[in-house]
Amino acid sequence: DRTLDVSRPVIMGVVNATPDSFSDGGELRDLEQRVARCVEMVEQGASVLDIGGQSAITGVPEISVDEEIDRLVPVVAGLRATSDVVISVDTYRPEVADAALHAGADIINDVSGVLDPSLASVAARHRAGFVVMHTRWRPKTRADANDLYHGAGGVVGDVLQFLVERRAALAEAGLTDDQIVLDPGPDFAKTAAHTVEVLQALPALAALGHPVLLALSRKDFIGVVTGRAPRERLAGTLAAIAWCTERVPHSILRVHDVREVRELLDVLDVLDGRRSLDARSEEHTSELQSPCNLVC
Repeated sequence: DRTLDVSRPVIMGVVNATPDSFSDGGELRDLEQRVARCVEMVEQGASVLDIGGQSAITGVPEISVDEEIDRLVPVVAGLRATSDVVISVDTYRPEVADAALHAGADIINDVSGVLDPSLASVAARHRAGFVVMHTRWRPKTRADANDLYHGAGGVVGDVLQFLVERRAALAEAGLTDDQIVLDPGPDFAKTAAHTVEVLQALPALAALGHPVLLALSRKDFIGVVTGRAPRERLAGTLAAIAWCTERVPHSILRVHDVREVRELLDVLDVLDGRRSLDARSEEHTSELQSPCNLVC
């Protein structure tokens, strides 16, 4: 029963309660450090926090449902006791999502493309927001993405068709349009070239009428362009965010570096006339602004 204003880009900070994340695995070693990082990100400008209990890294077996709950739920509960920030949980397992939503989470961020239909039922029961991501691989597995998307519509056509189909499945489970966020899945079941092509077609995705999750932070396609390791991809990440948000302002930006992204958006707002230079808190109306909310 909360409403998140997505008329302009919203920052979603990434908090990994995992020892093996590809970009920051093992950095936060206990509950106290993880909750402290959440609070820090809110202070830096995050409106949403995305907490994950299982890394998406491939070649490593899935952890058990109980272990994922044990990693995730204490962080959600600890953060909810401290802050009223919107909380997203990065999971594709219904049992984990249900436990996290009971603990105070607001959004399910599903990187499986609704692999388990009962996950949608959990979201509907809790009136939670739901992020549905395009992918053609089961979580934690990888194949040759060059073997995909040979049809007439290519990768862009596949992304659009997939998300339209999944949106229909979510509606059938009881979710309303204002609970749904669409994620084109950069790097998931895609080569770097596929990801670039999909991002170039973002206006077609936005035309479906939902906020778009842009998980661009430290992605592989940026590494291909820059030759940088994941933790050295901030400049490339900022460039990708600036380019994408000018085309799709109704977006949620899933990022590791909240302060830097907040400053980027502030500068863009001033240059585009949406915010005055001498009074940062004073918002100005822009042609890009229109009502666009997520209920979660």
